[in-house]
Amino acid sequence: MLLDQFSIRRADRRHFILLSVAAATAAIAASRGTEASAASAPTILVVGDSLSAEYGLRRGSGWVALLEQKLAEQHVPAQVVNASISGETTSGGRSRLAALLAKHRPGVVVIELGGNDALRGLPLSMTQDNLQAMVQSAQQAGARVLLVGMQVPPNYGGAYTKAFSEVFGQVAKTSHAALVPFLLKGVADSPDAPNLFQADRIHPKEEAHPQMLANVWPELRRLLR
Repeated sequence: MLLDQFSIRRADRRHFILLSVAAATAAIAASRGTEASAASAPTILVVGDSLSAEYGLRRGSGWVALLEQKLAEQHVPAQVVNASISGETTSGGRSRLAALLAKHRPGVVVIELGGNDALRGLPLSMTQDNLQAMVQSAQQAGARVLLVGMQVPPNYGGAYTKAFSEVFGQVAKTSHAALVPFLLKGVADSPDAPNLFQADRIHPKEEAHPQMLANVWPELRRLLR
């Protein structure tokens, strides 16, 4: 009888050990699965100026915040880091990019800079060189790049307006980056344009940002595939 009880207790211990091992194995597998899922979700790094930094807007209403919502709605496994700063120039973005790439290790980099270069009258050659360097740095870090272009009003003069607009296309073509030619398409050239901008006539109102996202989304979606 004692022998039988000893055998039962030993069998119970063996069963308990097997269950514990199985539970631990399942927990490790689940943890690794979660880590793998997180690792497979690319980070989208947005490096822009006030047009991407929600200048004059409610927090969460700019096109970058709307992008986060769209990714969630369409079940696209990606996270967004908005590193945009109001007033940023291409020189400022270029100086910050290396640290951002090292910190966030993005799969996609969206570069939305250049407008402030024009407002400050900086040489187009400088703008182009800075954008080219940023694209190349991001690509060398293993990221795909989406360059978001800008246009300036006609009062800058026809020659300058045309040359400025072409900078983005030239950089994209040279570096094989994706391109959105004009972030404010459907906004600045809209018949209702005066009502889509804030009082400064530079920064779009909240209601214009869905259109800005609509301009960016098709090219960005292709990069995420």
